[in-house]
Amino acid sequence: MKHLKLTTILAMAFLSLTIMSCKDGKKKQAKTEKHSEMNHDANDGHHDSEEKGMVMSHNQDGNAEMVLKDYFNLKDALVADDNTKAKELGATLVRSLKSLDVSKYTDAEQEELNEIIEDAAEHAEHISESPMAHQREHFKVLSKDVTDMVSITGTANTLYEQFCPMYDKGSAWLSMSKDIKNPYYGSKMLNCGKLQKEIN
Repeated sequence: MKHLKLTTILAMAFLSLTIMSCKDGKKKQAKTEKHSEMNHDANDGHHDSEEKGMVMSHNQDGNAEMVLKDYFNLKDALVADDNTKAKELGATLVRSLKSLDVSKYTDAEQEELNEIIEDAAEHAEHISESPMAHQREHFKVLSKDVTDMVSITGTANTLYEQFCPMYDKGSAWLSMSKDIKNPYYGSKMLNCGKLQKEIN
């Protein structure tokens, strides 16, 4: 019994420290990353944020880039805690997903893309009809679907896979900026997360 109490106390202390470090430590990290990104961007203008728009390439599937654009707009609405905007953008994303032309891919890729599109569209549809907490639950799976789509279609832009250890035992999302803007917590823990992977 004594051992169980000690384990519980240690677990609570660890959780408290993790939350505090996620809240406070990320502010410093975000400032550092923002500073280094600003210096980087001064020398290299290729890393535009979502707000500046996406670069479209003739070598990439324009429809896939449109799906990404709509996904990033939806992410930004969740970051801003804007339930109404997220509903509208969820419906927009459903349309761009369903209009994705997979005909130029191999049979195996087409089959995989069709499965991804079906699943992603279902989650985007739920987002278009749900309150914020439920939107964020569906955004987690939607983000995995969009990441899987990009692994097949490629992208004309450098993307960043980011990860929040706090939300639902750990959740990832895609961004066009290295800056952490957490769509799962919005203003509650805006900078909670870390850069996990760069996708070119």
